[in-house]
Amino acid sequence: MAINATLVGQLLFGLAIIMAMVGFFLGRKKTNHPIAATILGFMSGFFPPFAFIFVLVLILRKNIEKPA
Repeated sequence: MAINATLVGQLLFGLAIIMAMVGFFLGRKKTNHPIAATILGFMSGFFPPFAFIFVLVLILRKNIEKPA
């Protein structure tokens, strides 16, 4: 069974989309700049070890207090 580059590329792009969504939802609660977290999440999705470290860092951060 051969793994071709197209399949690997599609899997990485799918992971990048998922990481962008996770980065946005966690970024809304954990950072002041959710769009930056979304972009970093998308870019880190192409390098899976960095993607999981990125999510781990966001999960372990404290929630920010937003004024009402």
